[in-house]
Amino acid sequence: MTPKEPLPAAPGPATGAQAGTPHRATAWSEARAVAARAGSTARAEREPRRLPLGQALGQVLAEPLLALTDLPSFDTSAMDGWAVAGPGPWTVRAETPVLAGHAPAAALAEGETVRIATGAPVPPGTTAVIRAEHSRTERTGALTGPGLLLHALRDVVSGQDIRPRGQECRSGDELLPVGTAVTPAVLGLAAAAGYDELPVPPRPRVEVLVLGDELLTAGLPHEGLIRDALGPMLGPWLVALGAEVLATRRIGDDAEELYAAVTGSAADLVVTTGGTAAGPVDHLHRVLDKAGATLLVDGVKVRPGHPMLLAALGGGRHLVGLPGNPLAAVSGLLTLAEPLLAALDGASPTGGRAPLLEEVHGHPHDTRLVPVVRRAERLVPLRYNGPAMLRGIAVADGMAVVPPGGARSGQELDVLDLPWPPTSGAVPAQGACFT
Repeated sequence: MTPKEPLPAAPGPATGAQAGTPHRATAWSEARAVAARAGSTARAEREPRRLPLGQALGQVLAEPLLALTDLPSFDTSAMDGWAVAGPGPWTVRAETPVLAGHAPAAALAEGETVRIATGAPVPPGTTAVIRAEHSRTERTGALTGPGLLLHALRDVVSGQDIRPRGQECRSGDELLPVGTAVTPAVLGLAAAAGYDELPVPPRPRVEVLVLGDELLTAGLPHEGLIRDALGPMLGPWLVALGAEVLATRRIGDDAEELYAAVTGSAADLVVTTGGTAAGPVDHLHRVLDKAGATLLVDGVKVRPGHPMLLAALGGGRHLVGLPGNPLAAVSGLLTLAEPLLAALDGASPTGGRAPLLEEVHGHPHDTRLVPVVRRAERLVPLRYNGPAMLRGIAVADGMAVVPPGGARSGQELDVLDLPWPPTSGAVPAQGACFT
């Protein structure tokens, strides 16, 4: 279809699969796996960017880190002391000590020694380095004039205190695999191995489309209008997940405007809010159909947020459709957008497991995501966890993954971490709401 063709007619009353019955929706864990696979596939099609070492901190490696040289790249002294050749005592060569950063000294003949500093290249012929504190010198009265003899105060082992070339790695060795987080230590290793830049995945570009005629951007709710809570929240949340947010745009309940925004976006990931169900102004499915998109996930067995969706737009681009209710949208963000963005970056979503402090009610058939805080290494469920509520997530440390049927006190649950430091807010009593 061309952009000027009309959208398909709006569906009638939802029945069967359109009504979100269990057989249509994807299991929660499988939905996350689908999103991660989609991100991995798209990542394989993207060229890495190369950042100077000072700008790569906090990124992940897009390619294996291969040694560009032997480390060390020449035989070096591990200590301040004496480079010696053969058995002692040794005649001290009257010359400037061998220093790091300077050209190597002339080769040592058997029975000769020369002062050497840590990190300096050992002269050819060196059999060992003797630490300064493990040696003594004495003046001699040889026929050729006064000189110095070096004596070892301990047994000398061939090769001692010499860092041989290639001790740490040989040129071409894999030092770190793809996906390694770039820490300060990684920057140091990369510099030692000869890198000026590091290959990292390009930051995923995201555009947020906030849908709905009922949304206000300022002032108090009135006359059926409500404040837009998702516009101010989603952009910073996506940035915290490592994305580059190109824009947050507000679009009314207009199918053609939504189609133009989705097909005209330059983003790798388009995130929409609302319009994912089958109501009279829920246009997203029809827009995706006209755009030739492929639905990868169309509904998830999770509460809140079950009408969420994931679609492939072509060319490695994707769309995540979030429900319009705020906590349901957070559920969709953590279920679909986070694993997709992490895979695009070559990383993994963060999380862990911890035991519950108290029982949590569950949905009979679906996974439930509940805001929690950690107290004394246990999960405390938060009360305000309805699909339209943000009061619980605002003080949460994460979202606990509650299996169908609920979880008992002491049961270990998976936790989806939030991409910012834990809060220290008060812990309200647990309450149940999974409608």
